[in-house]
Amino acid sequence: MSTITLENMEFQAYHGCLEMEKKLGNTFLVTLTMELDTSIAEMNDKLCDTLNYQEVYDVVKDEMEKPSELIEHVARRIFDAIKQRFSQIQALKIELSKLNPPLGGKVERVKIRIDK
Repeated sequence: MSTITLENMEFQAYHGCLEMEKKLGNTFLVTLTMELDTSIAEMNDKLCDTLNYQEVYDVVKDEMEKPSELIEHVARRIFDAIKQRFSQIQALKIELSKLNPPLGGKVERVKIRIDK
């Protein structure tokens, strides 16, 4: 079993409950950690025998482009889309961070993590 991580993919997106968040957007970071068997690709050096990172990124990008009020909802959509599209992933963890959330004080980020 191997672990592949796409770390801190950065997106400008429009998730939030406040009108200014929906208009101006915010910066979000997404990290995916995926466990899968890469033993065949380790031996034969063929992309078709492992996970195509570009395709994973494209799924995340598509979900990030759909506005939501809650990062919990966005994270679940990404999680479910990845699990549905890439059956070779046996375990998945997603971390979704909203940078500089408008909470009335200095807060670096708010983060949700889903894993199974």
